[in-house]
This record gives sequence, structure tokens and C-alpha cells, in this order.
Amino acid sequence: MYAQEGIQPEGVTVEEFALAPQVGLDFEILSGIAGYAKRIRISRIQKLGMALAGFTDYIHSDRVQLLGGSEMNYLNILDAAARRDSIHRLQRVEISCIVITKGLDAPPELTEMARARDFALLKTPALSSTSIEKITDYLEMRLASRTTLHGVFMEVFGLGILILGASGIGKSECALELIVKGHRLVADDSVEIIRRGADRLVGAGGPVLKYHMELRGLGIIDIKELFGISATGNPHALELVVRLERWKPDGVYDRLGIDCSTIEILGVPVPLIEMPVAPGRNVSTLVEVAARAQLLRRRGFQLSSELKDERDPVGDGAP
Repeated sequence: MYAQEGIQPEGVTVEEFALAPQVGLDFEILSGIAGYAKRIRISRIQKLGMALAGFTDYIHSDRVQLLGGSEMNYLNILDAAARRDSIHRLQRVEISCIVITKGLDAPPELTEMARARDFALLKTPALSSTSIEKITDYLEMRLASRTTLHGVFMEVFGLGILILGASGIGKSECALELIVKGHRLVADDSVEIIRRGADRLVGAGGPVLKYHMELRGLGIIDIKELFGISATGNPHALELVVRLERWKPDGVYDRLGIDCSTIEILGVPVPLIEMPVAPGRNVSTLVEVAARAQLLRRRGFQLSSELKDERDPVGDGAP
């Protein structure tokens, strides 16, 4: 069974979020280390403007809260007592993390509250718009449902192709031939599939064996060192699955390619091609042709359908 049930992460700890270089916001930790164990479970951020004005019911404890220029301008027009009351309204709700953007100074009342309530208070020099984009991108990837499949992920003619098949059937050898032909390796053996949004899947390799490939008789080889950085690819959208299977003389195989099969991964259907493997078949070339055919299908062209229409103009199956 190739498509496994996806794993939904339990959330990102505030510590991981604050220290992750992948976020790219150069956080300065102002307060709240004691609250590092709290978890962020939703990728969408919230701005604190409404809460500071008194509408605290909409605050979600498992989101990152943002304090930007607009919110700081609102606080600055208040006198000291009103500003203190506005910030103290945040005590009504549970907060995991607040990010102050544009390098603005944190109000002393907020810093004191972060220490007392054990939530992280972070500051970044980035603009609010940049912060929202980077935080959302990081959390969407980190919180996405994911599964790990045994196969090879290749970028062929710009198309993300997952090659599946039984152990020893020749997945890695096929991928190596594709690399020699100028295509890119994204992951070998252990392919991580991540669901982004409602219907988009992304394939990626793990950090340990990134750009490495296992070949029987040769061992583990480094594709980047052998073929150069151009032979390796970054995480890519999954757009086609090719499943290799051993040729069976009595097997029934699609001759026209009219009926398009799919395989469901993490609840998303992906086009599937069942490709029989036999001595003398150049599998890498067949995968290239499958990629070109899939690109044509995405443009609405399918030769087999046109041939069927010519043979059966009425469409009722009559010869």
C-alpha cells in the first residue's frame, strides 16, 4: 500500500517557532521564555487591533498575534491610563505568542504582562505585510498533513512525478537514467508528501539523505557531487504518479490511455499511470513520454480520445 494515512502535527511549540531560521524574520526575544511550551496550531495570524479596543472574544490562543504600526499608533494616541487599560484587556484571553513588527518598541505594560502570563513576546524589523507572509508560509508548511512514501520523486520537464513500485523493480535506476538525460532528482527512497491547501500536494526529501540515491551494487551515491547542482530539484508540486509493476503475460493493460486512473494521497486524487516493466523496455523514456502526455492533457489535448471519436463518430460504440 503506497498511500498512507497522513499525519496531522499536534502543533508547533512557541520555542520552535521563535528559533526557527526558516521563518526568516530575525526575531528578538523580548520576554516569555517560560511560555515556550505553548503550541501554535493554526497558520493564520491575528492582528491585535480589535482586542486592544475591547473585542477580545475573537482571540484564538493557538494563533500568532501581531502588533504592527496601526496597533501601536492606536496605543500612542491614548493617555497613559487608557493605554494601560487597553493592554490589560488582553489578560481576559490566553495568548501563546505576540510578534511586534517594524522594530517598534514594546510598551512596558505589555512586556510586564508577557512575563506575568508566560507568553512569548517577539520583535522583528520586518514590515507587518512581510511578517504575515513569512509566518503564514512557515506555519502552513509546518502544520500541513503529511505522509512518507517509499519511491522516487523527480522533476521531469517541469512536472513533479512520483515513481512507485515494489522494492527492486528499478525505481532508482529509472531515476538515474532520467538524471543523465537532464532531469532533476527531488528525493529518493523516502519521499515526504505534504498537503498544501485543499487540493495541492508537494513532494520533498528528508534532510538526512537529501540528494542521495541508493543503487544496488554501488551503494549510496551523492547526485549533487556526481552530476552537479542542476541535477537536483527543490520541493515540487506532485502532478503525476507512475507505478512500476512487473510485466505479466496474462495481464490486462490499457492500450489507448482513454480512461485516466487516479491514486488518492492525503485525500487528494493524483493522475496515475500503471507502467509494466519488462526486459528491453526503456522505462526512463516511457516516463518522459508520460510526462509529455500529461502536460498535453493539462492543455486539453488527448490523442487517444480523438482516435476514438474518429472510429466511433456516433459515440454509441458502433463499429
